[in-house]
Order: sequence, then structure tokens, then C-alpha cells
Amino acid sequence: MAEGGRAESSTDEPARGVTARRIVLGTQLRRLREAAGISRADAGYVIRASDSKVSRLELGRVAFKERDVADLLSTYGITDTEERDVFLEMVRRANEPGWWRRYTDVIPSWFQDFVGLEESAARIQTYELQFVPGLLQTEAYSRSVLTRGRPDYAPPETERRIVLRTQRQKLLTSPYPPRLWAVLDESILHRPIGGRRVLREQLDFLLAQSKQPHVTIQIVPHQLSGYAAENPFQLLRFAEPELPDVVYIEHLGGAIFLDGVEEIEIYSRALDRLAVDAETPDRSRQMLAKILSEM
Repeated sequence: MAEGGRAESSTDEPARGVTARRIVLGTQLRRLREAAGISRADAGYVIRASDSKVSRLELGRVAFKERDVADLLSTYGITDTEERDVFLEMVRRANEPGWWRRYTDVIPSWFQDFVGLEESAARIQTYELQFVPGLLQTEAYSRSVLTRGRPDYAPPETERRIVLRTQRQKLLTSPYPPRLWAVLDESILHRPIGGRRVLREQLDFLLAQSKQPHVTIQIVPHQLSGYAAENPFQLLRFAEPELPDVVYIEHLGGAIFLDGVEEIEIYSRALDRLAVDAETPDRSRQMLAKILSEM
């Protein structure tokens, strides 16, 4: 799993990931097509593609070609030069490689998609049972997880994955950080990943991060562990109305992304239950402080 640790210039507005840009552009093209009363099959004929290819374009799952978008705009009746230029600039931006593309040699394609969505999210809600979430890990903790407790034998690709994780964490210190709400099982606070010193440093970092205005950390006590959800997951929410909420779940062979209304509802309810079962943010900070004092 990449997020937990088992896979992995300032502007006037938050950076938006490549995947999200494609979804926004695809959604706008779908609306133009529907307004023009044109079927996917007919749109596909215009760009020499199948209706399934048009569907993938509108869902933001494949890269756009400027020529194809220009042809589609003409077919949809968009002739105004300035309006067309806006769309074509969106194509260029959607096709710009994200910073994480430099790490394609050490992370799978499905995790690249996740990083793109994570970069775009306005709110990140995560539930973890075994590890501190990747966005909140210290470097030493990450190294211990990624090397399975043998940091002195870390291969070069592991170091690159650690650098990638450090880059991802810059989200939380950006001028427009997303809101991060992390619900952690209490067992994480006692699991000696990396040894006593590494764990203490990690818990101290968690305590410091919990005081950030955009970071909320809640701890699920032992007696309520496992009732609200039986596996880790993340729910990403976006400011753009074109972007659906996305649930991200990792497994040993990869990951799945869920965005169906019923699926989102199930995981949203699980998060609501977790918020009730977990200690309050203030009480969670007290728990962290108490464990640190006892170490």
C-alpha cells in the first residue's frame, strides 16, 4: 500500500492535479455535447474514435489532444475565438506532467492517479488502522515502514519513495492547504515502528500537527476499535462542483477508486460514526501528550 507506506512555486491559487484538470475539462466537454444534442458515437466519429473513447475523455481518464478538442468544439458550435482559446489552454494545462511524474520508476500508475487527486482536494479525510497516514509521517518513520524495519538496507528506490512522500507533505504547508482530518486507531500510537526513538519523534510530530488550524486528528480508543470500519480508506472532497467525491482504498495488489453516490454515502456514514467513536481532537491531543510523557 502506497499511502500508509507499503507501495509510493507559490501561485495565487491552490495547485490542481493533472487528473482533476482532466475531469473538469471532460465534464465541460460533456455538457457542451449534451447541450448540442450530439451523441457520444457522433462525437467519436468527428475525432476518429469510438464512443467509449469519448466516454473516457469526458470522465478525464485519458489525455486530450488539442486537435481533437478543437474539432469537438467546432462540432458543438463553439466558434468564438476567445472561448475556444480558454478550452485549448485547459487542454495544455491538463496535459502538463505533475511533479510526481518524476517518480514513475518507483510508484505504480494507480498511485500516480491518487497523488494527482490528492493535490486537488479541498478536504482529505483518512482512517488508518496500522500506520500513521503518509501525509503525517516523519522521514524516519517512513523509512522504517518502507524498509520493513531495516532502514540501514534501504535500496535507492526506497529513498526516492521517501522523497516523494516528503514532496506530498508540502501540501500541508502550502499557502492554500487542504483540510486534513485523520482518524487513527489507538494501536498506531503504541506500535513501535522503527523503535522507541522513531516512534517518539513521530508522536511528537503528530501532536505538533494536530495544533495546525487545518489539521484535525482523532484517536479511536481500543475498546471501540474496528466497529465503524474494518479497513483503512480515504475520502477526498473537492471545491470544484464538476469533481465528485472519491473514496480511495488500497489493497495488496493495487487500489480502487469509488465515486458512486451510494458508495460515497456508505463511507461518509462510516466517517460520521468514527467521529463519534473517536476521542475529541482536544482529548486526542491529551492522549498523545500522555503517551509521550510516559516514554
